[in-house]
Formats: sequence, structure tokens, C-alpha cells
Amino acid sequence: MSAPPNTARDAILGRLKAAPGRPGPDLPPWTPPTYADKLARFRQMAEANHAEIHDVTAANWLERLATILNNRGVGRLMVAPGTPRGDALLRAAAQGVPLPTLVPYDQSVEVLKDALVHQVDAGLTGTRGAIAETGTLILWPTAQEPRLLSLLPPLHIAVLEEDTLHDTLAAVVRDQGWAAGMPTNALLISGPSKTSDIEQTLAYGVHGPKELIILLVRKEGE
Repeated sequence: MSAPPNTARDAILGRLKAAPGRPGPDLPPWTPPTYADKLARFRQMAEANHAEIHDVTAANWLERLATILNNRGVGRLMVAPGTPRGDALLRAAAQGVPLPTLVPYDQSVEVLKDALVHQVDAGLTGTRGAIAETGTLILWPTAQEPRLLSLLPPLHIAVLEEDTLHDTLAAVVRDQGWAAGMPTNALLISGPSKTSDIEQTLAYGVHGPKELIILLVRKEGE
């Protein structure tokens, strides 16, 4: 003999299933008139989400980063060896660029957990691109650059190449061929971690980094 149905639960689910569907609004795609407008929109939206943006170039980003971190009193920066940005930082430190102490993410999370949570002040990652419409960064974590590098340190520094900036999420999916394959975790980051309680009091850094710095690598000559 089968158990009697959960009347209240069935009633709720029945009402949900019977409710008529509501299609989303038929909005035209957002397309900026000029490239300058796209760049301005990204900056506006990212800063509205409490990200801090610094314009740099391929030639000076290491020196600018060193200045930014030293001015903020960052003592230990975690980086990812085996990635272009991580290797560049390790070479620069060996050559005397006045960077904070670099902590390589080169062991398992079990070994590095305490350092990630308690000992480093910041973590640096690259990005796969960004979405101008919403001011959102795109990260595709890898074995060399895991998602925890952008999640656990209190300050996340993301390096964004200007020519990977796209108008919308749909444009990124199309232009980068996401349908052909994606990682287990694709991260869309709009500002530092933020949450609010039932009284709508906003707090930063509860579930992730308290601060986000974006190094926007501009094209030479701009």
C-alpha cells in the first residue's frame, strides 16, 4: 500500500505547474555605438559594483602592480606558476622588481589551505575576457590557476586584456565558441563578494574577496 500523498506539497506543486508561463521581455541586444562607449560602459558598471580599475600596458603592468600593492600594504601575493601572468611575476621578483613576497600556488589545496585563508593578502589571476554590458569578468579556472586563487584571498587582482572585452554575455559565448566545450567551473565575477541579510544590510567579503582590482591592459598607443 502506497503512502498517502503530501497534500500541502502536492497542492503547492500543482499550482506552480498550472500557472501560465511568462516569457521574458523581448529586449533588443545591447550594442554600443562605438568601441569607446563599450569601454566606458565596462568601466562604469565595474566601478558601480565596487571594483577598482587601473589602466596599464603590457610594458608597465608589473611596475604598476608593484606600486599599487606596496601602497596598499600587501605583504604576500599568491600567484599561479605555469601561467603567463604568474611566470612573469616570478621572473620580475627574481630580477628585483619591488613586489610583495610571492607565494606560488603549486601544491594541493590541502597543503595550501591555511596559506590561502590566513597567510596571503591577495591572489592574482588572468581572465578569459569581460562583458561590457554588466562590467563582469570571465574566469575559466585550470589546474594551474584554480578557482580558489580568486575566491579565498581577501583581495583578488584580475588582469584583463582590453581586446578580450565583449559587448554582452551572448557575444562572448558566440565569439569564443563556448558551445564546443567549457570547463567544470566558469566564473562570472561582477565586483567583490557581497551579500545582505534579511534587513538588506550589504556586507562585502563574507563569501569571497572583500576587494577586486582589475588591471586593464590597454592597447599600446591609447
